[in-house]
Amino acid sequence: MKRIVLTGGGTAGHVTPNIALLPRLRDADYEIFYIGSMDGIEKKLIQSQDIPYYGISSGKLRRYFDLKNFTDPFRVLKGYRQAARILKELKPDVVFSKGGFVAVPVVVAASRLHIPVVCHESDLTPGLANKLSLPSATKVCCNFPETLQYLPEGKAVLTGCPIRQELREGNRIRALNMTGFTPDKPVLMVMGGSLGAAAVNHAVREALPKLLEHWQIVHLCGKGKLDESLTNITGYVQYEYIQKELADLFALCDLVISRAGANAICELLALCKPALLIPLPAKASRGDQILNARSFERQGFSMVLEEDELTEESLLSALEHLSEHRQDYLKAMEECPQSDAIDTIMGVLEEVCS
Repeated sequence: MKRIVLTGGGTAGHVTPNIALLPRLRDADYEIFYIGSMDGIEKKLIQSQDIPYYGISSGKLRRYFDLKNFTDPFRVLKGYRQAARILKELKPDVVFSKGGFVAVPVVVAASRLHIPVVCHESDLTPGLANKLSLPSATKVCCNFPETLQYLPEGKAVLTGCPIRQELREGNRIRALNMTGFTPDKPVLMVMGGSLGAAAVNHAVREALPKLLEHWQIVHLCGKGKLDESLTNITGYVQYEYIQKELADLFALCDLVISRAGANAICELLALCKPALLIPLPAKASRGDQILNARSFERQGFSMVLEEDELTEESLLSALEHLSEHRQDYLKAMEECPQSDAIDTIMGVLEEVCS
């Protein structure tokens, strides 16, 4: 039986792709362990999967001034020593890293112990944690063709992002019963992430009367973002956040409005859901969502509408174009090899273990 150590944390985006790999790893008879932070989001998510979890000290390397910049390097060094001790004990055949700063000491320790390391970069340009990990990696998987130019030659593999198998198992009838929608009118799903997207929510609600002429709408608006004045409108349902029933809603919807986080849009690709992407603006991020969205636009998977250009009129116009050309977007998505990410990543793991 082969042993694998998964690592990554800090946000759910650094954990859920690891979780998506678990069924295939178990089917392939891997013994699975996880190294994460002492109290990050990954601890709760992984422990619910009944996998042995090892917490290490971690620190964040910031590009801006913060007093913690003087203390966090010592936490990282401590985390490296802890990771090395754990890896010596577990003796894994391979380490798979999904990124985040907790993964850096694990990756470096594995490399120095001559344990093969496979990293995965979700965004179009590598984040700082993965940049620090690249020299220690045996192979680096990525989501976007454009990312290959930023990765070491001979290490890079275009895979796409692993998504949870249960998302492919949704039931349209269950979703119709849940929403009360009719089966003969198309469905638009609006997603802003677990915290919602204020600008997207506002634009959709402003355009709601005209949208409802053509669509039934599922609006995932974010925690605390419900609009009570819209609760009894026929053809419109809103939820703060959906977890278990998300697969059913995906099975129901025809088009999606979404932010452009890497994991989210890779789920849309795998499920063949054409989307209007409204990326988080550069002033609110490092600009990765804009790059992600533009890549999907170039590949013919999605349309892009910048938040600065988001109005009722621009939203309606973009959705009209997306709807008219939906079959073209579907064809591009169906022909894309990145939608088979788990198979490709499993092949990479087998390669570095052999």
